Amino acid sequence: MGSVLSGFATIAIIIGVGALLAHLGVLDLAAQKVLANVAFTVATPALLLTTIAGTDVRVLLSHNLITSAASAVVAGGLYAVVARLAWRRTSGDLAIGAATSAYVNSANLGIPVAAYVLGNAALVAPTLLLQLLVIQPIMLAVLDAERSGRRPSPWSLVRTTLTNPVTAGTLIGLALSLTGWSLPNWLGTPLQLIGAIAIPGMLLAYGVALRLGPGLGGDLPKPELALTTALKLVGQPVVAYAVAHFLLGVTGPALLAIVVIAALPTAQNIFIIATRYDRSTVLARDTILLTTLGSMPVILAITLLLGH
Repeated sequence: MGSVLSGFATIAIIIGVGALLAHLGVLDLAAQKVLANVAFTVATPALLLTTIAGTDVRVLLSHNLITSAASAVVAGGLYAVVARLAWRRTSGDLAIGAATSAYVNSANLGIPVAAYVLGNAALVAPTLLLQLLVIQPIMLAVLDAERSGRRPSPWSLVRTTLTNPVTAGTLIGLALSLTGWSLPNWLGTPLQLIGAIAIPGMLLAYGVALRLGPGLGGDLPKPELALTTALKLVGQPVVAYAVAHFLLGVTGPALLAIVVIAALPTAQNIFIIATRYDRSTVLARDTILLTTLGSMPVILAITLLLGH
């Protein structure tokens, strides 16, 4: 558990450094956008390519994949229905809002949680790959279609998905994993170094936004922020538990792993994508903040209830 606390502390410190640099005038909102763009177009694709290339994609064939998909669909779908009816959100805003409600921080928090709470870092891989290979490409295709102003055709969805740098990095990594090929050192080493920028860049940009952006909630309807936070911290793990235990018959440590992973906070890269497309940035920023703060007691409670 100490390593999980250390993971949360690491994230908080880097975000704090970003906020401090913004407070001192070293970074401004223009710099925040530069950090976000570098993370989105270069660093994150490099990180995903090298990460997935070294992952055994066969781990997708597990109960974890089914429950991850079901809990994400239910949480994101509930947000989309309510937000469309209550606040008339556009498709781009719905895509970001649904992601803030269901897209877990499976990398920089999920990996230490899986390793030190659950005893196996590979347990988070199904969720990680599902999000990178399915959920994120769909979200990016919706955002690209809205920005272009045209109703997407099947071919345009494929084209925008394949040409998006984040999705391209993911698919190249998947191809390398499936074929067993390895990148030559002269290419793999630079990609690993560039990929190492991704998470710090996201967190620094997030810290700048916290310091210089509008206050908590901004002009958002407070019920909308409450909805995304509740769906992420409570709704998604409850659905994961119900599907895994009652439909798939999962018990014991395997059930604990599924529910803990579902309770992880919203991933920081949703804020980077929101910033990139200028859609629901305050909602993404504040949901990430509230779920990151709230996930630790939730995970501790789950561990106490199911960890017997």
